[in-house]
Amino acid sequence: MWREGCTAWSPSKPLHNVRRLRTERGLTQERLAEIAGLHMTDIARIETLRRNPGVRVVGKIALGLGVPTSQLFTGVQLSASPER
Repeated sequence: MWREGCTAWSPSKPLHNVRRLRTERGLTQERLAEIAGLHMTDIARIETLRRNPGVRVVGKIALGLGVPTSQLFTGVQLSASPER
């Protein structure tokens, strides 16, 4: 349930930092996918901003990269959540 005035990530906010964090760690898309329990095409689509993952996938990617989830969104402006 959304609360008025809350800020939150939504699936429309792309993960701009996945490729940078992956390459800094010397990981291929294939290796990150293996570690995160995802398919390599999922990683490729996320990195090219053709797929906006759900919360579970975001968590898997963060674990695979060994970073806090928030680091995937560094530099991404969050908007106020819609009222419901």
